[in-house]
Amino acid sequence: MGDLLLKPAGEHGKVHDVTPESAGWGYVGFQLYRLKAGESATGALGDREAIIVYVEGKGHLTGAGRDWGVLGERMDVFEKTPPHAVYLPDGSDWSVTATTDLTLAVCLAPGQGGHEAAQIGPMGIELTPRGKGTNTRYVNNIAMEMRDVADSLLVTEVYTPAGHWSSYPSHRHDEDDFPNMTYLEETYYHRLNPAQGFGIQRVYTEDGSLDETMAVANHDVVLVPKGHHPCGAPYGYELYYLNVMAGPLRKWRFKNDPAHDWIAARDA
Repeated sequence: MGDLLLKPAGEHGKVHDVTPESAGWGYVGFQLYRLKAGESATGALGDREAIIVYVEGKGHLTGAGRDWGVLGERMDVFEKTPPHAVYLPDGSDWSVTATTDLTLAVCLAPGQGGHEAAQIGPMGIELTPRGKGTNTRYVNNIAMEMRDVADSLLVTEVYTPAGHWSSYPSHRHDEDDFPNMTYLEETYYHRLNPAQGFGIQRVYTEDGSLDETMAVANHDVVLVPKGHHPCGAPYGYELYYLNVMAGPLRKWRFKNDPAHDWIAARDA
């Protein structure tokens, strides 16, 4: 198993570039660009589809033969407003020119030509609470399965208040056994507020063959190839993450860790 914690390659330009080859898996790709006003990023998708998420800032997008204009409204990810996002099918080229400082996520997975290019955010995205007590967090469902907007990709944002946990009770989705479970690889792109903070993420299997606990910093990415993957935000620091998931079936079915499933049963 390779390194699961990925540090950004600097503070400017393409700072993350996760591919199936680099991650050692078969589906998910993730790129993150941090651009200054006037700078551009481009890509050719080939057999991949993409959801481009404006994490913060504004930029002019062209893609799939269309001019989408200047998109982006949220200037700080911790404003918690729904992000602007665009779906591009496989075979597309794209280009973004930043009109302000811009943090841009490109979420990637195999495409099958089943969906047309479309703007999918901020329309239809509403910040929604999930969980109880110090397990409460707030979710922007950009492209989960209830929104038929992609062939493979599942994409969501989660805000975890200081002192709270999320992706908890611990759960896994690493077996192709629908309807009991779906196999989904996953990336977490983390942000902290204030930015000098840290969060905690553990990735582990029930048999102990994988068990890594990581301190995540601002702009880190964590790979989840299998196993459970809870996150915690220390007192004083709010945690945001952008999730990208994909696998052979675009459905999210998971199983809780039996050791902690009593928590979900109690809170149901």
